[in-house]
Amino acid sequence: MSLKYSNTTADFLQWDEAMNLIRKLAKDGNYKMSLLIALGCFTGLRISDILALRWSQILHVSEFIIIEKKTGKKRTLRLNPQLQKHISECYKQIEPIGTSAPILVSQKRTIFTIQRINVMLKEIKRRYHLRVGNFSCHSLRKTFGRQVYMMSGDSAELALVKLMELFNHSSIAITKRYLGLRQEEILETYDVLSF
Repeated sequence: MSLKYSNTTADFLQWDEAMNLIRKLAKDGNYKMSLLIALGCFTGLRISDILALRWSQILHVSEFIIIEKKTGKKRTLRLNPQLQKHISECYKQIEPIGTSAPILVSQKRTIFTIQRINVMLKEIKRRYHLRVGNFSCHSLRKTFGRQVYMMSGDSAELALVKLMELFNHSSIAITKRYLGLRQEEILETYDVLSF
């Protein structure tokens, strides 16, 4: 639970920092969190949808379909070959009870709660000295969005349209605000002034 009047807006990770974190977590044997962060950054799924995933949906496949919990909409996702390889490696290391098992199960054999994941992410931020303000489950979705936008180059408007559809936003303005782009544009106004 957040404090009254506190800022609870999630911040995104820089892409390179996110990829390094995924590798470091795997190297340190924390395959569950490495998998969670990889899936969040590469698919843009909400945490509720990631927690609902089963190994059979994502293991040895290039595409899978989900029904989003929040919207009830059907969504097809594609896994690139690097992510597919990481999923396979995590599966081998985690050794779940089978492919029908949920992908993120605690030591008590229950699916992690969103609150518990947020606590774990804050610990990861501290332990790995991440340069991100508010790091939470939603940071992964924002990291995905920012990277898609940044990689678009001259096609930035097209990327925003695609992200608007993926995120199920009603306008590009909402997507820009969601990604923090609107605030950056406003702050750039001050940069044009000179003394």
